[in-house]
Amino acid sequence: MIPKIEYIDDIATLESHYGKPGAASLRKVATQLTPLYRKWIAASRYCIMSTVGPEGTDGSPRGEDGPVVSELDSRTLAMPDWRGNNRLDSLRNIVSDGRVSLLFMVPGSNTVVRINGQARVTADAQLRAMFNRQGKQPATVIVIKIAEIYTQCARASIRSAIWGRDDSKGLPTVGEMLAEASDGDEGGAQYDAEWTERAMKSLW
Repeated sequence: MIPKIEYIDDIATLESHYGKPGAASLRKVATQLTPLYRKWIAASRYCIMSTVGPEGTDGSPRGEDGPVVSELDSRTLAMPDWRGNNRLDSLRNIVSDGRVSLLFMVPGSNTVVRINGQARVTADAQLRAMFNRQGKQPATVIVIKIAEIYTQCARASIRSAIWGRDDSKGLPTVGEMLAEASDGDEGGAQYDAEWTERAMKSLW
């Protein structure tokens, strides 16, 4: 049984448990791509995009075979929405509520760069054509207006040693988890056996 938990419900009480933020944590914030933030973002092939909408929040991994976003101008980024599972959780949220946060990662670096801003979804033909891959284009493009960009504290990456370990041995497969969630109607060993080849044929 979970013991009775006393929760913190006001900002003053919350702040009383912490010290004041350091000067560097406040001064690192920019409102557009600077030369060094631009260089870092251009090196990132993978990010996590967080959105919020009427039905709740969503966190979605985004990856590319090059920069995961393209710069339209110093305050505007474009992200192709490549083929996925068509749930459209993130896109539905963006259409309803444009607030978005992105965490950009580069393998081997403990630094994570965050962008907070506003996003919109477009099927603009010219923008979609920018991301042509193997003769295919994304169904839509997410356009992100930067409100602020800054580095995250690296302690979480250091504590987890995320880039220096492999804990995947013995984990359940997607097919196994799908079978569990669907009471055996979907997934299973055949799903796992076919998944990699199917995914490689439909990356774009």
